[in-house]
Amino acid sequence: MSPRSIVIVAVFAATFAVVGAITRADQDRQALRVPDGLAFSDFNGYEAWQDIAVSVTRTSVKAILGNAAMIQAYRDGIPGNGKAFPDGARIVKIEWLKKENPNSQYPVEVPDTLKSLSFMERDSKKYPSSHGWAYAQFAYDSESHTLKPSVTGTACGDACHIVVASQGYVFTAYPPR
Repeated sequence: MSPRSIVIVAVFAATFAVVGAITRADQDRQALRVPDGLAFSDFNGYEAWQDIAVSVTRTSVKAILGNAAMIQAYRDGIPGNGKAFPDGARIVKIEWLKKENPNSQYPVEVPDTLKSLSFMERDSKKYPSSHGWAYAQFAYDSESHTLKPSVTGTACGDACHIVVASQGYVFTAYPPR
């Protein structure tokens, strides 16, 4: 075998080893569930949902997305029209730690490391004790590239969201576009 062939074989072997390690570290997100609460699998396809808004803290940036039922509810004037969000409305909040964009010619902060994924689902029959909403939050471990539930129970967010009862228990408004 020529030296060049040995290098090519070594590169392929290293590539497959790295891909194999990443694959083993991958997690079956579909099996994730908050104890006594929402399942990750209930939010399949959230990556393609439409944006509701963004929010920024001192350390993170968040994209808040809604499924078709949630977006339609906002377009119909909910919660400002006094109606409740419909059953089936869902929200996901993707939170990243932020960093300054080194390529921008002006100061701008962009997502860096995933921090957490948070979910809300409206089902007034299934979750009457938490004003019709269920909540879930999954913290991201950047070393293992895995998510784990960081709260328990479907009503875990109700105590926080009660302060926005007049907004349908949802903090995020749908700003004009």
